[in-house]
Amino acid sequence: MADTLASPAPSAPPHTRMQRMLDGIERLGNKMPDPAILFLWLCVGVIVLSQLLAWLDVDATYQVVEPPPATAEETYYGGSTDSVYVGPTEHEPADDYQVREKTTEVEGLLTGDGVRFLFTSFVDNFRNFAAVAIILVVMIGVGLAEAAGLIGALIRKLVAVSSSSTLTFIIVLLGMISSVASDAGYIVLIPLGAVAFKSVGRNPLAGIAAAFAGVAAGFGVNFLITPLDGVLTEITNDASALVDPDANIDLAANLYFGIVSALFVTIVLTFVSSRMVESRMGPWDASQAGEQPEDEPVVDKVAEARGLRYALWATLAVVAVIALLTAIPGAPLQDPETGRVIGDSPFMDSLIVIIAVIFLAAGLAYGRGAGTIKTSAEILASITKSWAGMASLLFLFLLIAQFIAYFSYSNMAEVAAVSLGDVLEQMDIGAVWLLLGFMLVTMVVDLIMPAAIAKWAILAPIFIPLLIRLDVTPQTVLAAYRVADSPLNVLTPLMAYFPLIVVFVQRYNRQAGIGTVVSLMLPFVVVLSIAWTAFFVVWYLLGVPLGPGSPVHP
Repeated sequence: MADTLASPAPSAPPHTRMQRMLDGIERLGNKMPDPAILFLWLCVGVIVLSQLLAWLDVDATYQVVEPPPATAEETYYGGSTDSVYVGPTEHEPADDYQVREKTTEVEGLLTGDGVRFLFTSFVDNFRNFAAVAIILVVMIGVGLAEAAGLIGALIRKLVAVSSSSTLTFIIVLLGMISSVASDAGYIVLIPLGAVAFKSVGRNPLAGIAAAFAGVAAGFGVNFLITPLDGVLTEITNDASALVDPDANIDLAANLYFGIVSALFVTIVLTFVSSRMVESRMGPWDASQAGEQPEDEPVVDKVAEARGLRYALWATLAVVAVIALLTAIPGAPLQDPETGRVIGDSPFMDSLIVIIAVIFLAAGLAYGRGAGTIKTSAEILASITKSWAGMASLLFLFLLIAQFIAYFSYSNMAEVAAVSLGDVLEQMDIGAVWLLLGFMLVTMVVDLIMPAAIAKWAILAPIFIPLLIRLDVTPQTVLAAYRVADSPLNVLTPLMAYFPLIVVFVQRYNRQAGIGTVVSLMLPFVVVLSIAWTAFFVVWYLLGVPLGPGSPVHP
């Protein structure tokens, strides 16, 4: 025992130039404040900068197409003591619109009016930030399904039925889909990918790499509409309103692009995993294994299978009800005037509620069948726990809402968009190169701020007004952001789950560290970034719609 204790620890392998660079990024990132603190400082920065620019009389003059003046009626809803003004329900004829010259000045937030706005709008800014309501409603269903064990059971079931030849594809595909359940992919699928690869005699580190790539590198797209889509859509609309209040997009604005991209990304990541990563690693050496996790409790296979059957029946029942409310002539979820289902219709406006109800019904059914949820108290506790887990996110939303509101009040985004737009128009470099430049900026920012929501809240108010002015639609900018935001998630040590991935890798290689994970994931980043960017450019040039009623070009 004494000899064992006295033996020197194995020396750390020398750092390569790449590892030293990553160590520098990690040290820099550790000095970055928490996103909430960052947005607090951004709010302060907007306040100070707006006043400085106002003192310098910064403004922008440009042409804008405006409708004729319209009358509005004062109305009281639901017995409220506060009145609202409702305008006409029909748009004015196109011939009545006129081109006018407009000058916008930067408004200081430290003037009398500005200070009044800071104090009187604080609650309204948060209340009107629709992302808060969207994430809370969706997590009623998704949180219950996750707490009941449905998400984990689905992942285990699909991995179990996969053959050795299709295992990589299934693992990556599950990682793509798992973003609908927030953190479930990181916590459940990634360690399960290692176990699945090991069980068929393949290197478990390759299983971790494939799962991590699917969960994180393809995070921005999915076959389904996810809670993230609702948040990104609302931030996009808030940013679009800075220059065009009518430039709203709906929740399915990127649906077609997301579905096709999800399949494309899955194929690319599967190819990289099989042909580049796993082939280089070779067979796993069990003597290098570190401390293994404790054995998980034995899952009652019969109860789990029964729960999955119940969940399937519940899902089909909900889908059947939604179909009846949508497909029958005159159904309530159709547009009452046009009868449309896709586009501007009650069905599209109800997608968040429909997603929440499907997950709620499936989670309840699985919990009853598997015996994981037995009482109404447990149901309420699961929903409450899912909401409690979002406390830090809600506080972040509070600060993001203030940042966007202050940015909007100051008119800095509009002035910057006009000024940059004039410069870029004179350069005449084309929309494709502008989008590529925006994507490059997003990738660079992603290295120090991996959080998709926080990053988009900063970039959207800057780039969406600029690109709208240059005739690029908001849904196209959002699609470009999805492409640029995801691949580098697996490379930056600042990603919230990156340390957890290192721990997973150390279970099978006790000497592994950040450099090990980066060397595993670097091929995914390089190949996916190039291939997916090229895919987006081709999609844009072909002019394929990004979603229902969402053209890629104006």
